[in-house]
Amino acid sequence: MRFDQLKRREFITLVGSAVAAWPLAARAQMPVIGFLHSASRAPNAHLVAAFRKGLSEAGFVEGQNVTIEYRWAEGQYDRLPRMARELIDGKVDIIVTVTTPAALAAKQATSVLPIVFVEVGNPILVGLVGSLSRPESNITGFSNMASDLSDKRFALLKEAIPHARRIAVLWNPNNPTTAPKLQATEAAARSFDITVSRHSVQDVDELEASFGAIRAAGADALIALLDTVVLDNRERVVTFAAASKLPAIYEAREFVQSGGLMSYGTNFADHFENAAGYVGKILRGTKPGALPVQQPTKFELVINLKAANALGLAVSPSLLALADEVIE
Repeated sequence: MRFDQLKRREFITLVGSAVAAWPLAARAQMPVIGFLHSASRAPNAHLVAAFRKGLSEAGFVEGQNVTIEYRWAEGQYDRLPRMARELIDGKVDIIVTVTTPAALAAKQATSVLPIVFVEVGNPILVGLVGSLSRPESNITGFSNMASDLSDKRFALLKEAIPHARRIAVLWNPNNPTTAPKLQATEAAARSFDITVSRHSVQDVDELEASFGAIRAAGADALIALLDTVVLDNRERVVTFAAASKLPAIYEAREFVQSGGLMSYGTNFADHFENAAGYVGKILRGTKPGALPVQQPTKFELVINLKAANALGLAVSPSLLALADEVIE
């Protein structure tokens, strides 16, 4: 073999080894992110914007050096397994899932492809990870630990409406995160000797029937447990509560921004932005199992005084003092 042929072969071998060692984002012309959400696109546009902002801060701009394939189940959870498989068959490099049902669908579809979840209550309780600090698998993400706030949320509503004796709870039994929250709410109600009535809303077609049942139950107040169906139709829920003169507390500020009375929970936009940072790290070669599941460090109370005035409700100074934001 000629000397120059030998040198050329050695050079090709060295280059091939180096390329194989490069992280995904460096060697791929355009990495593809699969975005799997159990809700509808329009009501969550602000969260997609927060995710894109986080990606940009991590050095990835949609359409320039990264592609995003979106899948929206529009509240129909039975679509999620098929959509997860579509993303995997489409050769995405990572899947971002939003809500527990979406995360579970992705986990069942792959044990290899990296998954970053957002808007999951207790990821250990629902079987997504075995450890928060060391997931040691292909999945990690951001938990809102929402079920742990149910008693606090109930206490805040009780402080706002001390005369309440009957409280209606709007919930989706198809969502695995709502049952623990419902149980915690009912336990808190028993400590105050308050009656709780359950009102199922598994899809948008059940909303009006549930509204009628809440009226018939003679509820004094409403707790809406966070779910895709409820969140996507938050304006209808808020309008019903206002028309029925029902003080209500929600898990997300989006309801209060739509005219609801009060909310107590985490800031979802922050979670989406931070999740994009995890995506950037994974695209550059970090293993998902090396990234701990993040829990919220801040919970915010948001109160809408305009809604309170419309209900004829005088919010106490002590409750206002606790609020992180008061909408006037």
